[in-house]
Order: sequence, then structure tokens, then C-alpha cells
Amino acid sequence: MTRLRISGPRKAGTRRRATAVVELAVVLPILLTLLFGIIEFGWDFMVYQSVTNAAREGCRVAVLNGSSDSDITGRISNYLSSLGLTTDKYTVHLEHATTNNPTETVKVSVPYASIGLLGNYFGLSHKILTSTAQMRKEGAQ
Repeated sequence: MTRLRISGPRKAGTRRRATAVVELAVVLPILLTLLFGIIEFGWDFMVYQSVTNAAREGCRVAVLNGSSDSDITGRISNYLSSLGLTTDKYTVHLEHATTNNPTETVKVSVPYASIGLLGNYFGLSHKILTSTAQMRKEGAQ
């Protein structure tokens, strides 16, 4: 009785495919984590820039004579609404100009949990994005 022998190239091709599948299984999670990390970082950077611009816009309103707190928060709210951030997802802290300190200060803070695309995937849900803008009040000495 003779045994059938499978030719060499066929066995080698099967082994190569199996090796490629194993390599893919090892490398794919690392590549996906890297890809989603890049996407998340890009989104977070864009949100940070928007929060910074919102603080500047609020500060521009604050330095005008006759502006009220509702005018300032309204401008910030309009700016951040394009990101889908409602007033319950961020905080605004205002420091008004005094005779000793003629600068208006607007501080906008957004918890990372409100803006993260992947939730707590990277363990950053306890972080807060904060931006502060200061400008000299018009007509101040």
C-alpha cells in the first residue's frame, strides 16, 4: 500500500496563509487602538480649539460697555452649540473688571466625558478641558 503524498508547494501555501492569519490577529488590535487613538485625539483637539474660541468670543462681549452676564453666556452658548454641547455640559466662570483690575476674565470648562467619542476607552473621563480668555475692559483707566 502506498501513501499519497501532498506536494510541497501546496503545504507551504497553506502554512503561509495560516501564518498571515495569526499575524493579523496579533497586529490588528494594536493597529485599531492606534487608529482610534488618533481619531479621538484629533476630535479632542478640535473641541479644545472650539472651547478656546468660545471663551474668546465671550470675553469680546464682556469687554463691551453695557454687556450683561446673559449676553456673555449667550454668545458662548451659540458658539458651542455647533459641537452639540448644551448648557448642562459645560460651565462658564466670569470675573468682571474692577477699578484695581480692569480685565474681564471668561473661563469655559467642559468635562471630557461630555465630548469623548469613545467614552472612557482611554481612561480620560475624569479630565476637564478648560480655556480662559482675558481682555482689558473698554473705557477702563
